Amino acid sequence: MLGHTARMAWAVDKPGVVLLLACQLLTGAAAAIVLTFTAQAMTHILGTGTVSERLHAALPALIVVTAAAGLGRISGALSSYADGRITPLLMTEADVALVSAVCRVEASAYGEDGFADRHEAAEVGVTRTRMMVQDAQRLMAALVRMIAASGVITALHWLMLPLLLLAVLPAGVGAVLSARVDYETHYLNVGDRNVRSMMRWWATYSRYGDEVRANGMTGYLIYWYRALSDRIDQRVLTAAPRMLRIALATSALGGFFLLCTWSTLAWLATTGRVALPVAATAVVAVQTTLAALSQFVIHGAAMFHTSLYLADMRSFLDMAGERAPQRGELTIPERVDEIRLDEVVYQYPGKEEPAVDGVSLTLRRGEILAIVGENGSGKSTLAKLITGILLADKGRVLWDGTDLAQADPDAVWKRTALVPQNFACWPLRARENITLGQPKTFDDEPVWQAVDAVGMREAVEKLPRQLDTLLARELFGGAELSGGQWQRLVCGRALYRRTPLLILDEPTSQMDPRGEHQIFLEIKRIAAERMTIVVTHQLENTRLADRILVMREGRVIEQGGYEELAEAGGLFAELVALAKDR
Repeated sequence: MLGHTARMAWAVDKPGVVLLLACQLLTGAAAAIVLTFTAQAMTHILGTGTVSERLHAALPALIVVTAAAGLGRISGALSSYADGRITPLLMTEADVALVSAVCRVEASAYGEDGFADRHEAAEVGVTRTRMMVQDAQRLMAALVRMIAASGVITALHWLMLPLLLLAVLPAGVGAVLSARVDYETHYLNVGDRNVRSMMRWWATYSRYGDEVRANGMTGYLIYWYRALSDRIDQRVLTAAPRMLRIALATSALGGFFLLCTWSTLAWLATTGRVALPVAATAVVAVQTTLAALSQFVIHGAAMFHTSLYLADMRSFLDMAGERAPQRGELTIPERVDEIRLDEVVYQYPGKEEPAVDGVSLTLRRGEILAIVGENGSGKSTLAKLITGILLADKGRVLWDGTDLAQADPDAVWKRTALVPQNFACWPLRARENITLGQPKTFDDEPVWQAVDAVGMREAVEKLPRQLDTLLARELFGGAELSGGQWQRLVCGRALYRRTPLLILDEPTSQMDPRGEHQIFLEIKRIAAERMTIVVTHQLENTRLADRILVMREGRVIEQGGYEELAEAGGLFAELVALAKDR
């Protein structure tokens, strides 16, 4: 993971990486000079002669120490500057890579077991990228200082370095073991934290505040949130005794070897095996080496800890790359005259029955097709199969003879316009909420045409800055639309695309009769130029359709015109009767 992080850093800021490496080497060299010339100064200061003579003899070494210390501080400041350059770019690169990977996976991947948890774990990896850079920087600095100090202390006596290594090694082992325990606890809590995070957003988002308050949900939501938090905390508390045992054992072992180190130094000094000036230098060298070794071990263990989370991110990105569309490179013409489905079957992961089971149909340019049925009958899934959002498990979906399984998905989606049942209210300007997904344009005339088509001109003109108004009340200067107005705007977005296939899934569920009438008039007006699919529970709206498909349990059980089906005595007739019996 360190190698991967280094390659990413090199890709985003080569000069910054070079500066960082140079500063680390310079800092290490300065540390080595400080330690070496400190030893020389101590030899003169603790030697024979008058105080003035000893200070005069030590002065050159002290000047070098001062200059080297200053150089070390300058290089440290430059190192911080380089880190400040690299880290934001690196985090942005990791973050964009993750968002891009999630946006590009096959839609079916969202339903796979563990996808959400692995995504959450990868999100943690993005936030830990900053720590990896900082820990790597500190590790390198500690390594250089350790090498420099080790050379000095080994020259004093060969026995000192092994003892110092033994003194800090238990701390490193303890840090690695603790990191594993912490990571295991983190991974056990990923699912609960993911759910808690989503529920926190839903419970505190202003758009849903009325429902939470008026339906008396506040107490239960807080209780539920507290219960989840307690479950997460309990796992952390369960791991605490293991962490304590590791800390006590490694601290005791490290303390024993540190005692051995100082005892050895005292023995060498008292037995005359090293001179007093050398012993004084050894004290400084031991402290310097011990600090460098400790920092090296601590930051090495921290890097190991961080790498566990970065490995999750890397693993998720690899998995997302494998789950990205691997279809083909066939293109789709701008004009599509026919879409045909041949015995199409699709089953969601983890489900026992297919959502769409053996559906065959042909849709031609200029035709309006309505799809109706009870909840869970497969209507929306069928629409997703027609657009290539989902690929059929069996059978084929052909656009003018081109199998969507062999077509470039971007070429397919460039020819589609979808109003989904669960649409997004993007916190963007009104203009972008119409043009989103299209090449940038500076001509507002087509935007206003789309606004007029859905009857939203008056509402948009009343906004503080009209098309430039930010549609997010939570943000400074933003405005809010009603649910029906948002749905009109989403329909306007689909109409603005002017594609050969238009799919509207419950497009008027939140609109008043005037808005609904306006939308369906526009659908009829433009129908000759495209294929139109309307998924709806409002059966009266199906009168505009040239053909109606009635679905049950993933199959098409009836199809025909409104009057034909209403008198046929089947499911459609039953649903019409129920709609009238209110």
